[in-house]
Amino acid sequence: MEVKVEEVSGLTRRIEVILPREVAGKEMEAAYDRLKKEVNLKGFRKGKAPRQVLEKNYGPKLEYEVADKLIQDTYFDALEKAALDAVVHPEIREHRFESDGSFFYQAEVDIRPQFELGVYQGIEVEQPELAVSEAEIEAELEAIRRRLAPLKSAEDRPVADGDVVVIDFKGFEQGKPMKQVAGEDFTVEVGSGQHGKEFEEKLLGLRKGEEANPEIDFPAAFPNPVLAGKKVEFKIKVKDVQERVLPALDDELAKDLGDKFKSLAELREHIRNERLHRKQEGQRGDLVDRLMKQILEKHQFEVPPRLVAHEIESMIKELETNLERQGVSLEAAGISRDGLIEKYKEAAERRVRGDFVLKKIAEQEKITLSDEDIEKGFQRIADQYRMQVEEVKTYFRSRNELLPFMHELLSEKIIDFLVNAATIKTVPGENA
Repeated sequence: MEVKVEEVSGLTRRIEVILPREVAGKEMEAAYDRLKKEVNLKGFRKGKAPRQVLEKNYGPKLEYEVADKLIQDTYFDALEKAALDAVVHPEIREHRFESDGSFFYQAEVDIRPQFELGVYQGIEVEQPELAVSEAEIEAELEAIRRRLAPLKSAEDRPVADGDVVVIDFKGFEQGKPMKQVAGEDFTVEVGSGQHGKEFEEKLLGLRKGEEANPEIDFPAAFPNPVLAGKKVEFKIKVKDVQERVLPALDDELAKDLGDKFKSLAELREHIRNERLHRKQEGQRGDLVDRLMKQILEKHQFEVPPRLVAHEIESMIKELETNLERQGVSLEAAGISRDGLIEKYKEAAERRVRGDFVLKKIAEQEKITLSDEDIEKGFQRIADQYRMQVEEVKTYFRSRNELLPFMHELLSEKIIDFLVNAATIKTVPGENA
């Protein structure tokens, strides 16, 4: 095997591999021997078709299959001979059988970046002191009251804040109907913000049976990608206006939630603890984000472009999956794939760089996964989705996702190490 390496860019290398006739020819002969035994050709007994007849009928297909096998069988040996630490699958640019019987192929690969670890321990990160205000508790109680409140017709009065309005609607962009922006007997809780503040406000003052044609400029950051950044004219018909009959805020309200609460005081305490727990979980994520931001600022190096492209593709796939749940495609949402590639590039590079830094820290600190870590990971998912641990294990193995799962667990363990090694300064929070 002859191997030549050419530097294409900082982390991209082009490998040229030549396999001698003895290797390539032997593989080709074996392929034709197998083919001869398997095919039936008119005019020849099975296993007796001449080589030239097989070449005429199957030559290009067989050459492709043999080429693929030769590349797969020799690629990693070629990497080792070239002393390259590749981080992604190769991009095969060219391959061919030469006239002398040898086989040539050319591949481009990205290699692992080399960098020195900077400071990653003792980094100071501020963390706000957490508290739950009485106003937050009251807001949660009010939400519970609204959730338990039965609806009744508001008769002939106009829509007011807090009402539930039943509408038929259609959306138009530049006079053309938007297929994904239409609905019948659609319910909107005015003031909830679930369908956009401006859209809900356009319903205020309307009565049952009335129609309206509001025009709304949706901001680019609007959560619904079908509407984001677009000017939409709506045709709306109000079919019903309903109001909630709120229950009294007393012990009976708490008891209506089940046997868990015997009084309003117990419900208040439960709300306080739950909100504090959610804040702690959110604070952990914010803390890790700020810590990693500081660490990455101390580690600036080029990252493999193919890994970045793979990460961008994963991010686009995640968005496509979320849209599919809403019955919408990227095209229907008016989203450009090229635009997403540009939009996600910086975040993808940051993720890839962070992954390399975390792996190097793990090597430096000898952080590895134990069997106990993996079992705890399975148990956590089982608890989250109310499954048996064995079901979780089967799920991951059947989808070949065990290695990505272990990679995620290892990353979590490294981040735990970094958080414990950080200097966390508690500062007054807005509710403290």
